[in-house]
Amino acid sequence: MKDLINRRDFIKLAGLGGVIFASGLSGCVAAGATKQSAAKYDDFFFVQLSDTHWGFEGTPNPDAKNTLKKAVAAVNNLEQTPDFIVFTGDLTHTTDDPQERRKRLTEFKEIVSQLKVKNVRFMPGEHDASLDRGEAYQEFFGKTHYTFDHKGVHFIVLDNVSDPTASIGNEQLTWLANDLQKQATDAKIIVFTHRPLFDLYPQWDWATRDGAKAIELLMAHCNVTVFYGHIHQENHHMTGHIAHHSAKSLIFPLPAPGSQPKRAPVPWDATQPYRGLGFREVEAELQKNTYEIAELTVQGLAVQKDQP
Repeated sequence: MKDLINRRDFIKLAGLGGVIFASGLSGCVAAGATKQSAAKYDDFFFVQLSDTHWGFEGTPNPDAKNTLKKAVAAVNNLEQTPDFIVFTGDLTHTTDDPQERRKRLTEFKEIVSQLKVKNVRFMPGEHDASLDRGEAYQEFFGKTHYTFDHKGVHFIVLDNVSDPTASIGNEQLTWLANDLQKQATDAKIIVFTHRPLFDLYPQWDWATRDGAKAIELLMAHCNVTVFYGHIHQENHHMTGHIAHHSAKSLIFPLPAPGSQPKRAPVPWDATQPYRGLGFREVEAELQKNTYEIAELTVQGLAVQKDQP
């Protein structure tokens, strides 16, 4: 990737600060590995945004009508242009009214059309899709699960929200198994999903009913990393050699799993607006088999970035 050293040294962030997290793809050795790691790859980076909840109003975010627009502006003002952008679900806030749901999806699509990067990937959250099994979402954004490839990495988008039971479902699991059979055991794989695939805190709906089946399928591959949303906060977890990284929300933060009796949004702090909200850059350094994650917020100052 052009100017990779410069990006490591200095990133223009969009807010109160940034946090750097380095994720190794894996330390395992796969049977029948193709020595893919010896191949030449181009490093790249992408931006993940999640849980924008367009249509939400009221406490705890008095600026709810502007937060998504500010995030779009922040991404457009990044020092360098990302290869692509991905939204990991809950694009809009839930509504029982099908007409209102489509209105919110229309408005969301119009706002994000202002992104300078036109390679933008989407997936639904339960707020977008669980009440109609993704019908309205698909009218605007197409399939709820799919794959794509970029510079030597195989990306898998899983839908664990359109089924109102918070399941992936046997049909999609079969599709996943068939896709993984086509990948080398040491293929570099990134999974995007909305809910966590593991049982983070099922009491708060922070789990996928059949997520363990998906993880079991993925475990046969050495270089797998999962990026998800849903829990409105940064969280890092390992299932075996698979790293799972949740993203912050762009509407309101939620408390740490089980830290209080009920899952309720963290109150707005007028002295530190946008605290706990943000998006992230993910830099893929494929020769080293690592992903470097930079957590960004929505307003604007510069932060020194060091290589972990």
